[in-house]
Amino acid sequence: VQLQAFGGGLVQAGGSLRLSCAASGRSFSTSVMGWFRQAPGKEREFVAHIGWNVGNSYYADSVKGRFTISRDNAKNTVYLQMNSLKAEDTAVYYCAARVLWGSDRDVDYDDWGQGTLVTVSS
Repeated sequence: VQLQAFGGGLVQAGGSLRLSCAASGRSFSTSVMGWFRQAPGKEREFVAHIGWNVGNSYYADSVKGRFTISRDNAKNTVYLQMNSLKAEDTAVYYCAARVLWGSDRDVDYDDWGQGTLVTVSS
């Protein structure tokens, strides 16, 4: 599946931003979708994933309660709503897809979007 992430930008600490990831190709509705991020000088880390069953989602502890992942299978799009943003959320955010079950390991994902930069100013 081909993925394109967008919606990043500059936001002040405490603010909100919504990222979107549009998918095409292989059946999106049966793919597990994940969001990862990579801050400057750091390794890529897991943020959240959501199963094909939209009620099944999982979050990294660092974003739990602040970020919400959702998907619209009719629009082939997955979203990441980010609230109460902190400076440490600054990173390039990537969406990714895989089959079967969710995972918090980036190596388990087959397809990746190009990334969108989120900068949170303190």
